[in-house]
Amino acid sequence: MNAVPLKERQYDIDWLRAFAIFVVFLFHCAVFFSFEYWHVKNDRLDFGMTVFVGIVSQWIMPLFFVLSAVSAYYALEHRTNGAYIQERFKRLVVPLLFGMFVLSPPQVYIERLTHGEFKGSFVEFIPHYFEGFYRLGGNFAWMGLHLWYLEMLFLFSIVTLPLFRFLRKENVQTFLTTTAGFFAKRGAIFLLALPIGVTEMFVNLKQNILSRRDFGGWSPLIYLVVFILGYIIVNDRRFRQQIENQKRVALLMGAMTSVAGYFVLTSGGSSSTLLFSLLRAFNSWFWIVTILGFGSRYLSFSAAYLPYANEAVLPFYILHQPVIVIVGYFIASWEVNVLTKYALLSTFSFLVIVLLYDKVIKRSHLLRFVFGMKPMA
Repeated sequence: MNAVPLKERQYDIDWLRAFAIFVVFLFHCAVFFSFEYWHVKNDRLDFGMTVFVGIVSQWIMPLFFVLSAVSAYYALEHRTNGAYIQERFKRLVVPLLFGMFVLSPPQVYIERLTHGEFKGSFVEFIPHYFEGFYRLGGNFAWMGLHLWYLEMLFLFSIVTLPLFRFLRKENVQTFLTTTAGFFAKRGAIFLLALPIGVTEMFVNLKQNILSRRDFGGWSPLIYLVVFILGYIIVNDRRFRQQIENQKRVALLMGAMTSVAGYFVLTSGGSSSTLLFSLLRAFNSWFWIVTILGFGSRYLSFSAAYLPYANEAVLPFYILHQPVIVIVGYFIASWEVNVLTKYALLSTFSFLVIVLLYDKVIKRSHLLRFVFGMKPMA
């Protein structure tokens, strides 16, 4: 008996992709007010925004990689390996290069300017942008700043291609069927957090590049594990059914582990302990199951504006942080309370991004190409 994959289009994944992009937009608007280091900061920081950033960072980028794995699954259904890599290059690497050389310089300039590390105009800063690598003592944003996700996703797409092709073999599909049968048992879907937890404990053993948290708060190795898990769960319908069945339990457990993690850290606990590594891994997976489960239950439908939103997701992601940073730079010193300024920052930035996309980017052949979009019909 072979696995029973989801052949029809999953509209809930389209909705959740738009949801994830909007959440990461609100997240970066909040980082402007949080205590953590960022490109530009408000003149008054806020504890509530810091807590919001801390909670969302536990699941938002892992969710991105799960959704990306679902897209990879369907892309490999009707593409050869060469066509798949070519499509990934156009959609991920081209926007990344555009971001490195066009969108990142203003953000690095604002960071250096507001942190007292450079004095002068943007034009005067441009030659300095190519001096050294960002986060390694220099300025050149080799990962495109927030576009590290595109860079990492492209590398994962290449590295996992042999594995994903292997998982499509008939005898392996039989094994996946047996595996899906086990995870169809009540609560078993939560055990998929164990590979995340074990990997988290492993990267915490020694300080190196794999233990760095510069990429959305998690190690790159965690994202690779989550990407593979996302590909596995789309292989059989029973994974989806069990995720949907356990959505309310996952919501409760996600809330409980978020509170537990907060108290562990605020009481002097370390984020590198084995216990906290497992707690963090399960917390992230609980929230992912919650979001996927409620999405599967309530968002499995199409709408007239869904194709528009689906096409706008990548350009919106590419644009959102540069716009937030620039807008934030100009309003940082305004004498208004945090909530009012957050509303102003998010509303104005959202309007600017949507207008740039709708009136400029989607109407230009060249801009569609550099933003990873398909050519106009």
